[in-house]
Amino acid sequence: MDCIFCKIIAKEIPCKILGETTTSISFLDAFPLAKGHVLVIPKNHHQKIQDMSNEENTDLFSLVHKMISKVDSVTGATLVAVHNGKEAGQEVPHVHVHLVPRSSADSASAIHSMFDGALKLPESELDELYEKLKI
Repeated sequence: MDCIFCKIIAKEIPCKILGETTTSISFLDAFPLAKGHVLVIPKNHHQKIQDMSNEENTDLFSLVHKMISKVDSVTGATLVAVHNGKEAGQEVPHVHVHLVPRSSADSASAIHSMFDGALKLPESELDELYEKLKI
């Protein structure tokens, strides 16, 4: 498989590993957006979170939880981001959670700045979405 994250897991590409469990690993991003930018990934190749088993998902986000305090110590705030699929902006087709230290002095902004503006949906569409998305 020609996946950069799978190559990192197989130790074919060196990286600065920060934490590891039986099914997940965290390491410094090779192309950081900020000092202390960390990636947390499952060791098994999955493109989307919903492709992972419940056990892998629990383990991945448990490692994310452990790493957040460490990353938060860099600037005091951390952006937690997951691009779940190519259409969502995922560049490497392997689940990965970005932990990016944030500060008021950085060039990034709130999530709403990524889009043209908030949608104004009629109540009927909201009702349809509600029925489709509720568990």
